[in-house]
Amino acid sequence: MEDKDKPGARVLEHKRIVVGVTGGIAAYKTADLVRRLRADEADIKVIMTRSAQAFLGPLTLQALSGNPVYTELLSKGSDAGMQHIELARWCDLILVTPASANFMAKLAHGLADDLLTTVCLASTRPILVAPAMNREMWLAAATQENKQILEQRGVRFLGPAAGDQACGEVGPGRLIDTDDLFAEITAALAPGVLRGLEVLVTAGPTREYIDPVRYLSNRSSGKMGYAIAQAAAEAGASVTLVSGPVALAPPRGAEPVWVSSAEEMYREVMSRAHHCDVLVAAAAVADYHCGVPALRKLKRGGASLTLTLLPTPDIVKAVTALARRPFTVAFAAETENLVANAQNKLEDKAVDMIAANDVAANGVGFDHDRNEIEVLWRGGSIHLAKGSKQTLARRLIRIIAERYRAKKDTA
Repeated sequence: MEDKDKPGARVLEHKRIVVGVTGGIAAYKTADLVRRLRADEADIKVIMTRSAQAFLGPLTLQALSGNPVYTELLSKGSDAGMQHIELARWCDLILVTPASANFMAKLAHGLADDLLTTVCLASTRPILVAPAMNREMWLAAATQENKQILEQRGVRFLGPAAGDQACGEVGPGRLIDTDDLFAEITAALAPGVLRGLEVLVTAGPTREYIDPVRYLSNRSSGKMGYAIAQAAAEAGASVTLVSGPVALAPPRGAEPVWVSSAEEMYREVMSRAHHCDVLVAAAAVADYHCGVPALRKLKRGGASLTLTLLPTPDIVKAVTALARRPFTVAFAAETENLVANAQNKLEDKAVDMIAANDVAANGVGFDHDRNEIEVLWRGGSIHLAKGSKQTLARRLIRIIAERYRAKKDTA
């Protein structure tokens, strides 16, 4: 079993990346990121705001990037007035790390009073923003509104993570790990590994009603499935997302189909499975439903209540039994014997690949923004180390693309 999923070493070769650095204690982490990007043969140009320079010296990033660091909107020279246009058109991608609340506010409202915001406004390239700030600043209504504005315009947010902060508080607002940043950049610049394919993703829980107001369900938030749908769309696929009830906005580039029960999810999946290329079954579908739901709210009584539960349709098994079946990826949420149980499910459901996670582990899985996954297929496996669900989703999509192509080549 491999210890880590490593992005292809050639993805970043000759890619042009503008790294913007704003004020914050996390600015020092940019040095290691720039070093790693350069080691992968990316061409890096760094822009530092005035506040960023209070935390990290430009000479450090100049030495690591191999290029002069840009600090002023209007510098000396004949091309001073065109610097922002040249950088905006030169790059393949813009990454701002760390991104302050002030930077987010200016970019959201089109204020361009420094080189970094001016380059962002002048560029048509993808913009990735990795916020880092005090938890109260991150949770402030103004910051969250600015985030929504920027996301609607296509800016992709990387984090923030939650945990101990430099100010001594604990909560959301930490810069995500350098490994995650590196993986996100690699994924953003990788070729569309699923281009031309139709991908069907299921996500979230189902609700099996007992009466008009009560139901059986589970703790699934849908975050992993939604991240996979987003990653598949970014990889060039045409994505349909069949989702149970969640409190999440539909991912960009995915067509949402809303369902409630396991039976409804079964019908929607089966109506599409025969013409899709890949199915990623990330939903936590209920295994049982109430045989005869009450038509009216059940009232509390003195006696015990007995419910008759019947099996729900096994969606994954039904898909893999099709004559024209898609490449099928199942999920296994386990609380013990993770790999053994996942291997059994791989064989029992006749899937091509299975992604297993330990939902009893602390800080990952249900209700969390991070996960850790064991990916298994016949003859191989890989461990996806703990990281954000968005990062793991992009890594998983690359593995799915590789296994899909390998299966097609041997068919």
